[in-house]
Amino acid sequence: MSTLHPSGPTRTPTPVDAVADAHVASLTRLDPLDATALGVPGHEREMPDLSPDGHAARAEERRSTLLALEALAPADDADTVTLAAMRFALRDDLDLHEAGEDERKLNNIASPAQRVAEVFDLMATDSEQAWDDVAARLRGVRGALAGYTASLRHAAERGHVAAVRQVRAVVEQARRLADAEESALARLVRSPEAEAVLGAEHPLRADLERASADARAAYADLATFLAEELAPRAPEADPVGRDRYALWSRHWVGATLDLEETYAWGLEELARVQAEQTALAAEIAGPGATVEEAVAVLDADPARTLTDVDALRTWMQRTSDAAIEALDGTHFDIPAPVRVLECRIAPSATGAIYYTGPSDDFSRPGRMWWSVPAGETTFHTWRELTTVYHEGVPGHHLQIAQAVHERATLNQWRRLASWTSGHGEGWALYAERLMADLGFLDDPGDRLGMLDGQRLRAARVVFDLGVHLGLPAPAEYGGVWTPDSAYRFLDENVNMSDAFVRFEYTRYLGWPGQAPSYKVGQRLWEQTRDAARRAAAERGQAFDLRDFHARALRLGSVPLEILPSSLGA
Repeated sequence: MSTLHPSGPTRTPTPVDAVADAHVASLTRLDPLDATALGVPGHEREMPDLSPDGHAARAEERRSTLLALEALAPADDADTVTLAAMRFALRDDLDLHEAGEDERKLNNIASPAQRVAEVFDLMATDSEQAWDDVAARLRGVRGALAGYTASLRHAAERGHVAAVRQVRAVVEQARRLADAEESALARLVRSPEAEAVLGAEHPLRADLERASADARAAYADLATFLAEELAPRAPEADPVGRDRYALWSRHWVGATLDLEETYAWGLEELARVQAEQTALAAEIAGPGATVEEAVAVLDADPARTLTDVDALRTWMQRTSDAAIEALDGTHFDIPAPVRVLECRIAPSATGAIYYTGPSDDFSRPGRMWWSVPAGETTFHTWRELTTVYHEGVPGHHLQIAQAVHERATLNQWRRLASWTSGHGEGWALYAERLMADLGFLDDPGDRLGMLDGQRLRAARVVFDLGVHLGLPAPAEYGGVWTPDSAYRFLDENVNMSDAFVRFEYTRYLGWPGQAPSYKVGQRLWEQTRDAARRAAAERGQAFDLRDFHARALRLGSVPLEILPSSLGA
């Protein structure tokens, strides 16, 4: 595209870059869902092999790539970062594979059960060819879910079964995807986009309906397998224990944590945010007001209330566009294609808010998605302004789309496929605080909304580590984590609907180590920034925050273990 101007001088590709690019080509061939998510063309009609053989093939690709990298020396600083990041990521993925974590994966938010259906949200729907691709991929759902079932069965034979809470949650999700009216797969083929391109009589319409019906039937089969075969073998206990938790924590954060120290810090951080909220509540609702009273005042303000989903999407887009306009050229330099961010309502109804990156050529822009639960029609902007900054600019969109744009300096793996949650989610949470520091959250209500999010993330550190590792609960929760005390702790620290809290409760129990990576990642980002500031002072130089951010964003996502050295901090 003509707008893809490089941010700096073009590097000459090196042997390290060649190995990295070949790895991306192999991985996207072995997992076409990743290909679509990354915007790599050529696999739109395909589904991955989710059977044990498929997992083994992906592991073998990682082993061969790791061996190829071990034989190479860096040609420049970019290679040094690539080698460190890829070696970390490849070894980490292989450790998870050897532990059987890929075969057993089942939870309410980010397992193959969701990925197979959600990929259709990202597919093009603007031409007959695009809809033919959709039909072909729908026909592949049955095979993908059959492979997934085989992996879950194989894992169960070794005693590796998700907690029954997760199995039941996915049973309900699979049944909804199987429902002829409620399923996102049914709505997809009857959407206004399909009508606009194909009309009512196009022969492809019948093909799409048949393919959708078969995909829905495959989800019905998955629900039956989970309910009748897997659930009876599933343990009641949710905690995964120290060994599995340490493995996943390192994966999500991109660094090895002192888990007890992190837990103690989480408790301290939660108390600090609560105190900051209490002080702000007095400003909003009067002296002595509680946080709950301040929330009631803000929720009753019609100027802070949206009353339908269309208004929510319009507000998201307007707010996102305004942030890009205000930040570009002042605190960041945002390339032209990165200035485009689409805000959409997701076809699913899980309650999740998430971001998907642009395609490699930016023909599909970065998108912020809001999956609004059925029946929810009231939204409060004071709660969600910071969410727009988190998912958009300067959060995920700026970080991820900027990396995609760096084709002059980064190989394809660094631009598209490298992702560490602690780095990415940590940056997005760091970006929320940054917007407060820059004056974009000076309104007391908007600032309370930011603190509300920070409190949730701090509470997740405590909940996740405490429950999974069996660490002592705060005294006011009985000193011991039980299902009831854990839920009460979360409910009292999350200012959201009961449906949201219950979804998140299940999410944290089934996705160990992921939720803390946000707040832990923010902590490590702030430590890296502060170290860079100290280093500048020791050199007798002024610290340039804008330059620090620019250098950080040009790296792409790296394990947090190597972030400081990658930035010279």
